[in-house]
Amino acid sequence: MNFILIAVIVLGAIALVAAVVLYIISKKFAVDEDPRLETVTEALPGANCGGCGFPGCGGMADALVKGADAGSIEGLFCPVGGQEVMEQVADILGMAVAKTDPMVAVVRCHGTCENRPRVAEYNGMRTCAAIHSTGAGETACGFGCLGCGDCVEACGFDAIHMNPDTGLPEVDDDKCTACGACVKACPRNIIELRKKGSKNRRIYVRCVNKDKGAVALKACKVACIGCGKCLKACAFDAITIDNNLSYIDYNKCKMCRKCVDACPTHAIVALNFPIRKAAPATNEKVESGRQNKDSKKEEEKQ
Repeated sequence: MNFILIAVIVLGAIALVAAVVLYIISKKFAVDEDPRLETVTEALPGANCGGCGFPGCGGMADALVKGADAGSIEGLFCPVGGQEVMEQVADILGMAVAKTDPMVAVVRCHGTCENRPRVAEYNGMRTCAAIHSTGAGETACGFGCLGCGDCVEACGFDAIHMNPDTGLPEVDDDKCTACGACVKACPRNIIELRKKGSKNRRIYVRCVNKDKGAVALKACKVACIGCGKCLKACAFDAITIDNNLSYIDYNKCKMCRKCVDACPTHAIVALNFPIRKAAPATNEKVESGRQNKDSKKEEEKQ
């Protein structure tokens, strides 16, 4: 009985000493949390999507507070909250925030079943990552969409779905937050974040095939063939060609649509533009029409 009592007393003394030591250490090495950190975290949407480049909203809030202490939060942006949330955060931190154009995910592939016929059948795990690891996939294009919907699974905002008719993913502009999750999920890198554009109008090359023109066109009827006609048509130096593939810089593009008209394979797409009106007849054509009518009338009289 005495042994039990002694053991209890010894253990109690050890616990008491350990508690005192821990208390002293916690006070000595305590780190005071900046009260702004909690306020900024609450202002952020809490999606924890990683679209800002940090592991979550907590990491973003910490970066914003540290940036404010350093004198600038430039380059830090929450794609989910957008400009409105960033302005709230800037007010909390007493900083100015630059206006940022909204972005949206864009699928740069138009290899529908009609445009890009299947040449093989894949039997295995139905994910884009799995098919990509085996090679070109079920078509002759080793660059285009694989159609398994890895991007759909990655999206936390229900903003991207597979079209059953085309077999391609489609982005809902209104739901897309430009978090970039679909971009990271695509093993073929066909999804890109681009400026949403005024009135949701965008012009881009809907192809990522880097094969030479003849090979690319054989695999897909609407592939970019790197012919350079769009490059010659652009007066704003917005188009470059690299590895047989054209690319449009959305910061330089003036939405003139001349490149769209110049593309022989219709690989360049213009979204949400009004339908163009038919060009009016020229004076020469009108005059020619009048002369034809007059000549017909004379022939009828004779």
